[in-house]
Amino acid sequence: MKFTDGYWQLRPGLARLRPAAVESVEAAERTLVVYAPAKQIIGRGDTLNQPLFTVTLSSPAAGIIGVRIEHHSGGLPPRPAFELAGDDDHPVKVEVDEDTARLTSGDLTAVVRLDGPWDLRFERDGRVLTGSSARSIGLITDQQGRQYLHEQLALGVGETIYGLGERFGPLVKNGQVVDIWNADGGTSSEQAYKNVPFYLSSSGYGVLVDTPAKVSFEVGSEVVSRNQFSVEGQALSYYVIAGPTPKDVLRRYTGLTGRPARVPAWSMGLWLSTSFTTDYNEPTVTSFVDGMASRDLPLSVFHFDCFWMRQFHWCDFLWDPVAFPDPAGMLQRLKERGLRISLWINPYIAQRSVLFEEGRRLGYLLKRTDGSVWQWDLWQAGMAIVDFTNPDATAWFRSKLQALIDLGVDCFKTDFGERIPADDVVWHDGSDPQRMHNYYPHLYNKAVFDLLKENRGEGDAVLFARSATVGGQQFPVHWGGDCESTFEAMAESLRGGLSLASSGFGYWSHDIGGFEGTPDAAVFKRWVPFGLLSSHSRLHGSGSYRVPWAFDEEAVQVLRRFTKLKMSLMPYLAVVAEEAHTDGTPMMRPMVLEFPTDPGVAYLDRQYMLGPNVLVAPVMSKDGEVRFYLPEGTWTHLLTGEQFDGSRWVTRSYGFDELPLLARQGAVIPFGAVDDRPEYDWTDGVELRWYAPAEGEVTRVRLPGPNGETSAVIELTLTAGRAESRVLEGSCGQFTVTVVADA
Repeated sequence: MKFTDGYWQLRPGLARLRPAAVESVEAAERTLVVYAPAKQIIGRGDTLNQPLFTVTLSSPAAGIIGVRIEHHSGGLPPRPAFELAGDDDHPVKVEVDEDTARLTSGDLTAVVRLDGPWDLRFERDGRVLTGSSARSIGLITDQQGRQYLHEQLALGVGETIYGLGERFGPLVKNGQVVDIWNADGGTSSEQAYKNVPFYLSSSGYGVLVDTPAKVSFEVGSEVVSRNQFSVEGQALSYYVIAGPTPKDVLRRYTGLTGRPARVPAWSMGLWLSTSFTTDYNEPTVTSFVDGMASRDLPLSVFHFDCFWMRQFHWCDFLWDPVAFPDPAGMLQRLKERGLRISLWINPYIAQRSVLFEEGRRLGYLLKRTDGSVWQWDLWQAGMAIVDFTNPDATAWFRSKLQALIDLGVDCFKTDFGERIPADDVVWHDGSDPQRMHNYYPHLYNKAVFDLLKENRGEGDAVLFARSATVGGQQFPVHWGGDCESTFEAMAESLRGGLSLASSGFGYWSHDIGGFEGTPDAAVFKRWVPFGLLSSHSRLHGSGSYRVPWAFDEEAVQVLRRFTKLKMSLMPYLAVVAEEAHTDGTPMMRPMVLEFPTDPGVAYLDRQYMLGPNVLVAPVMSKDGEVRFYLPEGTWTHLLTGEQFDGSRWVTRSYGFDELPLLARQGAVIPFGAVDDRPEYDWTDGVELRWYAPAEGEVTRVRLPGPNGETSAVIELTLTAGRAESRVLEGSCGQFTVTVVADA
């Protein structure tokens, strides 16, 4: 939200108060409270009729400093609020001298200037990361009496900003206006399904604005040298999170907001869907599964989209008796073929659903202020919304899903959750409707994920979720929403995934070939490698099927090649997935996450790192030409062995069965002995391919056990061009070492 007319003036009808200077501070053992009136206090009379800002500094965990700015502090405790995990035992140092007051947590220090204009800066190792200056904080009042608080944190020369959720525009957010407000807007607009008021800076820090309410960001787009964020109300809270590296920031951020859960290995295999509005029934499903098997296309999960239920009945969680007369038998037959089962659901109850009247009678549906059930006709006729702030409603919803789990369902696609009304509604627990709008999918996904975890155990629960906010990364996996079936949509989907990865989400997927419309064969075949070189891989569309033989025989071959490649890479991917779970480092990484000191990667949004050692540059053209950037070092193509020198741009043309897929110099990529499924012994028969090592180089590679934990650590040494190996920790089966393109 913009408040100014140029740099000097406010827009018409607005008034603003600012903290002018520090009047006094109160230092406690772990907090620092700063009192800053809206004008300089010269005499006692200046304290009369004088607004006063209260700024409280604290620290929930080492290397993180919280700032709370308040005008009037007598409001009721806001609800809902993000669930943040603090550490009360970490050391915090508070110091006050003649000129400054300081609060230090870990390697991060907040410094408040006690004389002169308002000045708050954040330092690490004596270097200023960012800060709030004399014109940064403002209380804005409009002509209707609404009030907003804003903060502006400094942007340095060349500093770039990432994150703010899954956003489909440019990866670097500088110059953008971003409203944190979940919406079902597809992938071709400024709207987003997953809005996260957290950003990551190239200067070695991150910032979380601590509210699920609407936050408006002006990222160098109002004051070009500052990142402004504003909220409606009398208080604004945010956290500055120290690095120094982007990975360090994400580790601390996910430690505060929740780490991604461990995902099961089977979820990283290929998912095949019925698609959305296509005409399907049990024979259709059987033909798809048979078609994949007969063509030697490894398949791990079969997904039933919306019309597994009857039209106008969503959601009643009852199988369509015409299309699926024997669901129990059908699921059993699919499971006998080694498949997991996924079902589409959402939290909306159509008026025709048998659950509508039950939910209304029990008080489990969201109500208007007059006590009636909130309803509209978008999506489903007369639909209502389950009120997950009511524990009984949550248990009721989960009981319907439990019946499906008992039938053999393994996971759910938790669709929607964005179109949540923010006016004229009353939540069971009294939550603020404005704050609940963004927070609702957190409650929804948590309810379903926890149910799966209770049934399947830790590490074997997985969703396919669309909407989220802060903390939603705890309930994986998330996919990129509704995109067109074009090369342009392929690019915007990748931008969304990399933006979400910069926001603390460890796993991400998208619809191979696009969702809306039917891709031509070239788009589908180019999208397949991108899909199989993502953390999770799904064939899904809207009004047309996505089985590869619907396009051409080459599409079958391309899908076979990259599905088998992904299965053989599971010893590598399992380690990368575990890092997402333990440290919050995403599997698919913007280049800047791995190479933060290389200025050449700052704006790259058409390539990424899959884990620390594999660079992927999806081909987004029919003719196969692709231009990609390589950081310093020697890079080796995983499929062809071709070597490239780094620190430069490369332009190449590739067939449909290839793309830039390059190993970092010195990387050891373990290739498994199995390529037809994701679950197997990742330590037995593995080939360790060591790419372009230097003579005398020593490195270590970790092999994962069945749950991603370390099974063995192997040390490799290059001596006279040959690799010598020894097992340092744990145990493993037989393995071989191949030196690829010795540098």
